Amino acid sequence: MQQALNQGLIEFLQASPTPFHATRNLAQHLQAAGFKALDERESWHTQAGGRYYVTRNDSAIVAFQLGSKPVVEHGMRLVGAHTDSPCLRVKPQPDLQRQGFWQLGVEVYGGALLAPWFDRDLSLAGRVTYSRDGRIESQLVDFRLPIAVIPSLAIHLNREANQGWAINAQNELPPLVAQVFGDESPDFRALLAEQLSREHDLVADVILDFELSFYDTQAAAVVGLNGDFITGARLDNLLSCFAGLQALLHATPEETCVLVCTDHEEVGSCSMCGADGPFLEQVLRRVLPEGDGFQRCINRSLLISADNAHAVHPNYADKHDGNHGPKLNAGPVIKVNSNQRYATNSETAGFFRHLCVENEVPVQSFVTRSDLGCGSTIGPITAGQLGVRTVDIGLPTFAMHSIRELAGSQDLEHLVKVLTAFYASTTLP
Repeated sequence: MQQALNQGLIEFLQASPTPFHATRNLAQHLQAAGFKALDERESWHTQAGGRYYVTRNDSAIVAFQLGSKPVVEHGMRLVGAHTDSPCLRVKPQPDLQRQGFWQLGVEVYGGALLAPWFDRDLSLAGRVTYSRDGRIESQLVDFRLPIAVIPSLAIHLNREANQGWAINAQNELPPLVAQVFGDESPDFRALLAEQLSREHDLVADVILDFELSFYDTQAAAVVGLNGDFITGARLDNLLSCFAGLQALLHATPEETCVLVCTDHEEVGSCSMCGADGPFLEQVLRRVLPEGDGFQRCINRSLLISADNAHAVHPNYADKHDGNHGPKLNAGPVIKVNSNQRYATNSETAGFFRHLCVENEVPVQSFVTRSDLGCGSTIGPITAGQLGVRTVDIGLPTFAMHSIRELAGSQDLEHLVKVLTAFYASTTLP
């Protein structure tokens, strides 16, 4: 099972270079398993035993099955994750010509580790909006091939490179896409029109706008002398999206189960399709009883917010609290912060720990050092929006927010196992 899950994750990552592609990928897996697509603009007709999903902005998704048990009395089992990752986004007017090269201006999305973006084979993907025959349409595009690179400056010209230097995002990050000769005048929108024709066999009248991100073309892989690790882009947080998907696909029909994968977590989640927005609550209000019944259901429910955790790096062990250092391949991590950067409390942590023990899944704890700041995730945001009890957990990883991250090859199976057990839980605290 471990090998099959890891291979499935590798394929999922390869097919999901942007939140748009990740959401489409999730929807395709759900549809293949019999989930029915719902359109927010239309009336919904759902029923007990039904399995459904709804997307918003092409970059966020809520999937759910309505169990055979009365949901008000038994509550919901929710798993949350996010579809976005730090990256380089193309600016609206990106064309640059400098020293005979065509470059594209980029904006840093989220808290990216910038140094690993240099000297990588980059491609481009995202959503393009255009007009055709008087209609405005959008399509996802993925160049797939390595079409760009950000070359490092040779150490001979920057003798301080190995002592560290501040990377100027405006000047040093625009990728090279081509050389320019003579009177050539490169046009990025023309390039997008060619890609639409190539990928979708359509001719756009005008390219109106786009949301495009560069990504590393090197595929994810299982690595290490004994295959102990899995490396790849966007493990934060497509690893959790994939694990939640696997658990939902194998959920028993009795309980009402929800998987919510929202966008924009890396920039604060405040958007129409982010956790700090109305998406999840609006979906739930359309399928749950109104008024008192809705609130009773929420108070009987529980959310597992799944987002990656910091494993103890052997070269930087002093960055962790000595008693709270998660290890790779040692199971999911319960994340705790007394200042509510995580939404975990003793009841929700105790429930998750008990669930792991009952299903023979190893479990760990993480608290950041008291003299370091603590990041956050969708857990506190969703809890604050919905009023649902929450536990923040995640799989331990290295190099979070790098262009290539690393996790333990055994941990995906651990997470899928405990999330599957959660969806099948007959009682919640």
